[in-house]
Amino acid sequence: MKITVFTSNQPRHLSYIARLASIATEVYAVMEVNTVFPGKVKDFFDNSETMRSYFTRVQAAETRIFGGVGFTPGNVKVLPVKSGDLNFLLRKDLSEAMESDYFLVFGSSYIKGWLVQELVQKGAVNIHMGLSPYYRGSSCNFWALYDDRPAYVGATVHLLSEGLDSGPVLFHVRPDFYGQDLFDFTMESVNAVQNRIVDEIQSGQIGERKPQFPESREQLRYTRDSDFDDQVALEFLERRYSDEHFLKLIGSGQQPHLIA
Repeated sequence: MKITVFTSNQPRHLSYIARLASIATEVYAVMEVNTVFPGKVKDFFDNSETMRSYFTRVQAAETRIFGGVGFTPGNVKVLPVKSGDLNFLLRKDLSEAMESDYFLVFGSSYIKGWLVQELVQKGAVNIHMGLSPYYRGSSCNFWALYDDRPAYVGATVHLLSEGLDSGPVLFHVRPDFYGQDLFDFTMESVNAVQNRIVDEIQSGQIGERKPQFPESREQLRYTRDSDFDDQVALEFLERRYSDEHFLKLIGSGQQPHLIA
């Protein structure tokens, strides 16, 4: 079995590649490269003191769950490209990778043009970190917590579409809360959805699912990278929740309609 994945280069993405490599004969990883030191090196977000504090917490949670950066397994072929260059690739650049059995997307930039059209035709599966259609865009699980809606923290596995995070859904995944750090809680949603996809590919179940849209299509937030600034990050860092209050937030109020 051959798998092609369009992804990035953070530990959580490298973990996904390694998990896929454990069940595939060969993995083609088209890897968009960003800084592995967000908050220290200016990339998508500022390298301010607030951003350093925030991303130190993010990186600590990511390291606890996925380990650090490292090399990919021997049965992985990597094509590294700078973030933002993906849509400049030609068919001939990806010809070998476009003959796989499964096509997956996780953490890539917005795919356009001939590439998204071909991936849609091949039934590519995307991970959206956030419960779509409720939270769409950038940093969705952060914004769900910011809005005091931890029940909306999770991941959406859906068929890739030409619209952003708008394809029909295969299933949703939510993390369990057991009193862990809130940064660990959101990072656990990444861990949970990676495990679920690997299990469903290995069992063949993912190919038997009938894509559908949630009963409710109410959008609560659509966010861009620019919405996440120092003021928002600092306000979040200063919040304090008891486990009891957090569990109450999870169980109270409006609940998402999920596809299991």
